[in-house]
Amino acid sequence: MFTANNTLNPPKTALSPDTLLYATGIHKRFTLHNQGGIKLPVLSDVSLEVKTEECVALTGVSGSGKSTLMKSLYGNYGIDAGEIWLKHNNHWVDLAQLQPHEVIEVRQKTIGYVSQFLRVIPRVPALDVAAEPLLELGCDTEVAYQKIKELFSRLNLPERLWQLSPTTFSGGEKQRVNLVRALAVDYPIFLLDEPTSALDAKNRQVVVELLTEKKQQGSALVGIFHDREVKETLSTRELVFQADQT
Repeated sequence: MFTANNTLNPPKTALSPDTLLYATGIHKRFTLHNQGGIKLPVLSDVSLEVKTEECVALTGVSGSGKSTLMKSLYGNYGIDAGEIWLKHNNHWVDLAQLQPHEVIEVRQKTIGYVSQFLRVIPRVPALDVAAEPLLELGCDTEVAYQKIKELFSRLNLPERLWQLSPTTFSGGEKQRVNLVRALAVDYPIFLLDEPTSALDAKNRQVVVELLTEKKQQGSALVGIFHDREVKETLSTRELVFQADQT
């Protein structure tokens, strides 16, 4: 449950009705405790606005802050200054001001994250791993598993693997489980950190099709895409990170 301060005070800037994510004045630095407490600035006054049916690609050299911004937008990293506004249940909430249990609720319903890596509990079948977010939302069990099976089939994950733990899978197979886990939910916002890095050309194309469908359904996407073709197909514009930002 959200407090009144988190749900009733909208951003000070007038935003389009189509805006789903608005980050402004983001600053983030890391303290290197094992190197004498050196302060390493990574993000400095970064701002981003993403509307429905948009895909913003974060571009720039390695180490320029792209992944740090993504993790900040998801609440994995606390920011030193700035605001991260999300439209959650038709209310604006500032992710940077939320309590941990409130962040969990936002992640369940509003913002999905696809990373390059899948971390799972050993011995839990791939079907259960992928269905977990849907079941947490109260989706009917039969409906949830049918949706997962359809997505597994579409992404060419062999049926013989569905009842096995993803801990035994190849990198590409794990990534497909990770994608299905997120794409099965109709999140308004998707954060995509190299969603096709371990996939072959055939499955990359399927992922592009699935993400295009999410855009057409009204979702807002923010992604890091090192595959130029994927980026050019999906993105509507870019946010460029400069090397001197780090």
